[in-house]
Amino acid sequence: MEIANDIQERLQLLQEKYAVMGQDLRSYLDGLLHADYLTYWDYIHLDTLLSLQSPRTSFPDETIFIIYHQITELYFKLCLHEFEQIANHPKLTTVFMNERVSRINRYFENLTHSFLIMVDGMDKNQFLQYRMSLLPASGFQSAQYRMIEICSTDFFHLVDKDHRDKFLENKNDIKSQFDYIYWKAGATELKSGKKTLTLEQFEKKYSKVLIELSEKNIETNLFASYRRLADKGEDMSALKNTLRKLDVLVNINWPLSHFKSAVRYLQKDPEDIKATGGTNWQKYLPPRFQKRIFYPSLWTTEEIEMWGKGWVETEVFDK
Repeated sequence: MEIANDIQERLQLLQEKYAVMGQDLRSYLDGLLHADYLTYWDYIHLDTLLSLQSPRTSFPDETIFIIYHQITELYFKLCLHEFEQIANHPKLTTVFMNERVSRINRYFENLTHSFLIMVDGMDKNQFLQYRMSLLPASGFQSAQYRMIEICSTDFFHLVDKDHRDKFLENKNDIKSQFDYIYWKAGATELKSGKKTLTLEQFEKKYSKVLIELSEKNIETNLFASYRRLADKGEDMSALKNTLRKLDVLVNINWPLSHFKSAVRYLQKDPEDIKATGGTNWQKYLPPRFQKRIFYPSLWTTEEIEMWGKGWVETEVFDK
């Protein structure tokens, strides 16, 4: 049987490719000849994926809770994949950065919309019972989410707003600022004000990793990259709007989706129920308290003043 010219050309290219690496094309062709066909379930490791849910109770809705959080972490991994492409690009342009940040925005849009699974998709009585078997674990302990914040902006903007003045002269002193990062204030026991076990566990496992990532991203986080491109005189209008959208998605819509869920499941007269990790969710989740903003110079004073307030009134309290 005659071999078509295009097949011969490809064989020649393959032989050249493997010769450069000191490899024998014939051996690779033998391997291809004996290999099984690739299947969908093997490619995505479906059987393993579907076996990763291990409920700690017999309540059916705990499985929903586990799977949703696993899906969330996979979306976070997609976001970090885009951040890495931006940070490592040898000749970053506004077009490339805008395309990749737009992808991150789509991931967070999907996450925010899908949070109705948590708000309305579980039986409240079941949740209030099986959640007690999860102590002291908490979604607060998502390291990937902290990495997303670190990759999005200068670390200084993640410092608790009441302590930022201490670092105005040295905004790149990551180790000193890390003690005052905003989320540590939220992980305190409601009565004593001490660090929760949730926070202690998290710091022990991830503090070094997060500090190293922060120091690595001083010049390559999204805000630093934006300023660098602006200094080159490029048209920043599209990228500015994309970053503003990211700011809203991550710092308003996403935490307030959690707040809406907390209101449904944990707000109970006369006293609110504590989160599983003991976090002060009433003060930690609402953006209007934190004023956590990645790109403050891209917003007006009035917009910053109203940060998160409208969302709370219309979505949580139906005003």
